[in-house]
Amino acid sequence: MFDPTLSELFSRQETPFYYYDMDLLNRTLAAAKTAAAARGFHIHYALKANFNQRVLAAIHGAGFGADCVSGNEVKKAIEIGFDPAKVVFAGVGKSDKEISYALDRDIFAFNVESVQELSVIDGLAAAAGKTARVALRINPNVDAHTHQYITTGLDENKFGIPQWELGDAIETLRQCSHVELIGIHFHIGSQITDLNVFKSLCVKVNELNGWFDERGYRLQVLNVGGGLGVDYHHPDTNNIPDFDAYFGIFADFLERRAGQEVHFELGRALVSQCSSLISRVLYVKNGIKKNFLILDAGMTELMRPALYQAYHQIERADAGFAGTDVSELHYDVVGPICESTDCFGKEVLLPVSKRGDLIAIRTVGAYGEVMASRYNLRDEVRYVYSDALA
Repeated sequence: MFDPTLSELFSRQETPFYYYDMDLLNRTLAAAKTAAAARGFHIHYALKANFNQRVLAAIHGAGFGADCVSGNEVKKAIEIGFDPAKVVFAGVGKSDKEISYALDRDIFAFNVESVQELSVIDGLAAAAGKTARVALRINPNVDAHTHQYITTGLDENKFGIPQWELGDAIETLRQCSHVELIGIHFHIGSQITDLNVFKSLCVKVNELNGWFDERGYRLQVLNVGGGLGVDYHHPDTNNIPDFDAYFGIFADFLERRAGQEVHFELGRALVSQCSSLISRVLYVKNGIKKNFLILDAGMTELMRPALYQAYHQIERADAGFAGTDVSELHYDVVGPICESTDCFGKEVLLPVSKRGDLIAIRTVGAYGEVMASRYNLRDEVRYVYSDALA
């Protein structure tokens, strides 16, 4: 249950807003850092999950690197203070402008997603008088057993270089005089909760690491991406992922050569549980077949349920209703946007609610605020931090 002691503090705030529990964020970062450091692993935070200023400052303060998928994310990371030597730039469609910007900042590496991209980077690096460090993102055809919209490592996905093109990639690399191959990169999907999937990934990485070694490429970096899922159904009892078990899989099953670094690109697992979307009930519509709670938050604030039917725990955020004798009803919890897909959850069991009641939508720290839009000319998204409430 959402902490009811925050109700009075929330009642003073204009809704809707993202509430960030900064203590939970810092504890999550510390747990990840400890588990990774014990095995000599390197973490790059995936900015696409959340680029809130305070959140990024905390992650930078924890000493992580940055994983970026656009030129503006590279720029944001460097502005926050991330060392360019710990910034990687991925993305299936990097523009010339974005590549040139990253080259000028001497970032650590580009995760290259096609053979053609190698030639483009080589030409831009030559024009800039630079040598670009690259890792080849390889599509390993490993099923992540996650939602079809967030899987990235199958043959039918647009990401990465298919294995049958690796020979062409090697030939292209030999023709590139301003590109240095430093590693291989993988990312098979997001919200992966079955750790056995990562065992399968390790088998594929080992195979390809050996393939490059046989051809004379002693790779510096094995970048295995991210994808570790979080518990959307139990945000209080499982509010910090089991990083020790996650990193333990790679420590046990990945075959590193001497001196090879292992890099991870974690996003969701670091930030999801630290934030809730706080909203008020605008209207209650009780019907014969359906009861609706119409909130002042909508898909413009939280897109995930409308985009790929994502589940989020929905709770009352008021004090004074806890107990077994509270009357409850099933509600479809919806927003004010003029789209039928503007729905956060169907048949959600909640205490009988009225206009003005506070609602908390949990586990929204990843792909929540960053996906907010101005559709219907909505206000800019607002946010409140736990250490600023008084």
